[in-house]
This record gives sequence, structure tokens and C-alpha cells, in this order.
Amino acid sequence: MALLPSLLTALVVISYGPGGALGCDLPHSHILVSRKNFVLLGQMRRISSTICLKDRKDFRFPQDMVDGSQFQKAQAMSVLHEMLQQTFNLFHTERSSAAWNTTLLDELCTGLLRQLEDLDTCLEQEMGEEESALGTVDPTLAVKRYFRGIHLYLKEKNYSDCAWEIVRMEIMRSFSSSANLQERLRMKDGDLGSP
Repeated sequence: MALLPSLLTALVVISYGPGGALGCDLPHSHILVSRKNFVLLGQMRRISSTICLKDRKDFRFPQDMVDGSQFQKAQAMSVLHEMLQQTFNLFHTERSSAAWNTTLLDELCTGLLRQLEDLDTCLEQEMGEEESALGTVDPTLAVKRYFRGIHLYLKEKNYSDCAWEIVRMEIMRSFSSSANLQERLRMKDGDLGSP
């Protein structure tokens, strides 16, 4: 599975840098937790994805939302926050507990909560600076629709082991795909336009 090392490498590259990578005072531990969450998702694999090929699905990840080029910093941070919140909601259910090693699952959920707390602080700071930036546009709607599709898929597949494996891989891809948005959030100014 050559995809896992390349995704992990992308996450590590994104994670390095000063603790204030998002323009606020994120603790260095935030970076470490982000990397650990990605590794935990990899360790949660219980079955080979090759036996689940028939269950594959295109969840239509909202790549334009994680591109971030059309957003102000507060909006981009909202998208990242929503992705983490929805991921936490997905894995913090009774059905999820039945599907995964509970020790790994608990560590993942704890890590996601820590990341959310760090982002909450940054988001409040950015929202104060960009109060009018959000306006009536809610960039998180596409992320919510994406995760709604994942929830419906799991229900449709009766929360089977293969369905959970497909979802686990999808979440790893979504974490990796958000790398571009995180890079744009490192810019010093509030404009997330073209680098």
C-alpha cells in the first residue's frame, strides 16, 4: 500500500513549521497531534482494502473548499474546523466503537478534540479580525454535504467492515487533501489568494 507513506509524508511536510502556522498561537503540540491522528487512522486498518473493492465509492470530496484560494483566513479556518468536527462526529458513535479497536479509536477522538480546541482559539481570534469576511456565505456547507454522504453510505452498507474500511481510507485522503488549505493558512497576510 504505497499510498500510505506518500500521504504520511505530505502530512509531515505540512505540519513542520512554527507553532503559529495558522497566524495565531497554536501550541507546538497541535502539530504533533495532527501527525499522530493521521498515523492512528493508518493503524486502525483491520482488513485489506483489496477485499472491499466492490464497496468503493466516490464521496466527491469538496476539493475546491480545501483549495482555499477564494476564502479569507477565517473562512478557510472554518472549513478545517468543520472537517475535524465532522470527522470526530463520524468516529465518536456507538457504531464506530463496534467497528474499530477501542484504544486506537479513543486516542483518535481525543486527538481530534485537542485539535478542535486549538482551532477554536485561533478561529475566535481570526473571526474578530475578519468579522465581515464570512458574510452570508458558509463555506462549510460543502464539507457538511460531503460528510452527510459518508454517513448515508455507512447506513446503506449496514455499517459493514468493508464500508468502515472504505470510509477510513476516505478520511485519510481528505486529511491529505486539506494540505493545500493548510499551506495557504500559513501565509502572513489575511488574503488566501494565489501564492
